[in-house]
Amino acid sequence: MPEITRLRRNLALFALALGGFAIGITEFATMGLLPDIARDLLPDYEQNPPQVIAHAGVLITGYALGVVVGAPAFAVFGARMSQTTLTYWLLALLTLGTLASALMPTFGSVAVFRFVAGLPHGAYFGVVSLLAGRLMGPGSQGRGIALAMSGLTLANVIGVPLSTMVGQQLGWRWVYGLVALLFAATLLLVFVLLPRYPGDPTRSPLRELSALRNPRVWIMVGVSSIGFGGFFAVYSYIAEVTTREVGLGVAAVPWVLAAMGLGMTIGNLVGGVLTDRSSGGAAALGLALSLVALVLYTVFAHTPVGLFVFAFLASGTSALLMPSLQSRLIRVSNEARLLGAALNHAAFNIANSLGAWLGGVVIAAGFGYLAPGWVGAILTGAGLALMLVSLAVERRDKRRSIDTGGIPAAGRSARGGSGSAGEV
Repeated sequence: MPEITRLRRNLALFALALGGFAIGITEFATMGLLPDIARDLLPDYEQNPPQVIAHAGVLITGYALGVVVGAPAFAVFGARMSQTTLTYWLLALLTLGTLASALMPTFGSVAVFRFVAGLPHGAYFGVVSLLAGRLMGPGSQGRGIALAMSGLTLANVIGVPLSTMVGQQLGWRWVYGLVALLFAATLLLVFVLLPRYPGDPTRSPLRELSALRNPRVWIMVGVSSIGFGGFFAVYSYIAEVTTREVGLGVAAVPWVLAAMGLGMTIGNLVGGVLTDRSSGGAAALGLALSLVALVLYTVFAHTPVGLFVFAFLASGTSALLMPSLQSRLIRVSNEARLLGAALNHAAFNIANSLGAWLGGVVIAAGFGYLAPGWVGAILTGAGLALMLVSLAVERRDKRRSIDTGGIPAAGRSARGGSGSAGEV
C-alpha cells in the first residue's frame, strides 16, 4: 500500500465523496425537475399532465437501467484493473454522459444519454467503498461505506434542492451542465490526490462472476431491488404531489426535497450504527418502519404539514437500509467484493426503475399523485418478506454449522480475508 501523508489521504477521501455528491445530484435532481423537462421536451403537457409526466419518468427509468447494466459489467471486466485507474475511467464517463444529457435536443436523445450517464454509477460507489477502506486502513471498510454514501446523502440535503432551484430559474439543462463540471473537477482531484494502487493480475472475470452462483447474493439483490423500490415510487413524483396534490408553489419543491434529504442523511447514520450490531436486524427493521411510513405518507401527505412530516419519515426509514444491505452483499459475495458492492447499487437502481415505472402507471391510470405511496407500501412489504427469507437461510446455515462442527460459507468469509465482518 503506497505511503501517503494524512493531509493527502483526507483530501483524497474528500475527492471520492465529491464524486458521490455529484452522482446524487445527477440522479435525484431529475425527479424534482421532471415537470420542467416534460414541459420543454414533450408535447401536450398542459393538456394532459399526468400522462406526460408518466412518460417523462422514462428518464428516471433509463438512468436506473444504465446503473443496473453498468455496475456488474465494470466490476467484472475491471477485475484485474487498478482500482485507481478504474476510478478515472468511471469519472470520465460520468462527465461525458452528463454533459451530453445537457446538450441533446430531443427527449429521445436525452433519454439515451441518461442511460449512458448511469452506466458508471454503481461501479463508482463500489470501488469508492473499497478505496476509502484502503485509505483509512485495515478494519475500516464500514467507515469506507459510510464515507462513500455520505456524498450521496449530503447531495439530497444541499445539492438536489439547490440544483432544483437553479433548474427552475435557469432551465434544467444548466443543472446537468454544472454537474458535468463537478464530475470533471472530481476527476482532476482524484488524478492528483489518489494513490496509484496496483491491479491484481490473479483476478479474472470468471472468478469475479463466481459470486453469482451464491443464492444468498441473489436473495439480497432481491431485497434491495424490491424493498427499496417503495421509496422510489414516492420520491420520483414528489414534485407533482407538492404542486398538484397539496397545492404549494414550485418554490416549495426544493424544501420538500431538502426535508427528504435530511431524512436520508439521518437514516443513513442511524442505519450505520444499527448495522454494526446486526446487519440483518437493521435491514428488517428498516423495511418494517418504511412500510409503516409509506402508508402514513399516502394517507396524510395531502396537507402541507403532512407532506413535510411523512416525506421526511419515508425517506429516513428507507435510508436505514443502505448501510446494512451494502454490508451484507459485500460479505456474502466472499472474495468478489467489488462485484458485491456494485451489485447493491445496481439493485438500488432496479428499485429506482421499478418504483418510478409502477408509480407512473397508477398516476396515468387516474388514481392520483399520492397513489404511488400504496405501490411503495406493497413493494416494501414484499422486500420485507424476502429479508425474512434471508434471515431464515442464515439461521439454517448456523444450525448446520453447529451440527457438523463446520463453518458456513458466510462464516468463513466473516472469519478473515477480504470479506471480514469487521470490515463491513
